[in-house]
Amino acid sequence: MTTRTFRIMVRGVFDGLSAEQHAELLARAPEHDVLRAAFTPEGHLSYDLGARAAFTFRFLDSGEAEEDILAAAERAEQAARAWLAERGYGHKNLRSQAEDLSQAPLGKRQRRAANAG
Repeated sequence: MTTRTFRIMVRGVFDGLSAEQHAELLARAPEHDVLRAAFTPEGHLSYDLGARAAFTFRFLDSGEAEEDILAAAERAEQAARAWLAERGYGHKNLRSQAEDLSQAPLGKRQRRAANAG
């Protein structure tokens, strides 16, 4: 059986942040800029508080069967909740979206390479 790679995005909105928490997030904003966003096993957080209070965690996980994507999405949501809870950041509307890269459509370059072989 082959290993499947999953990309999971966990989205939500910061809620009820204290002035100190808001200032802390603003101070750390450059390391959480969406332009630096990446899918990582530990999860990468991105946000732009200047635009809105929304955030996105990006996780990379894997499994052997198609059904493993559900467990991967649950692990990602739990990890996001834990990160927020450790820092005391209130949040709401947490939801996840997962993609199995083995099921993703091929890009133009990938199709050309597959047809050339």
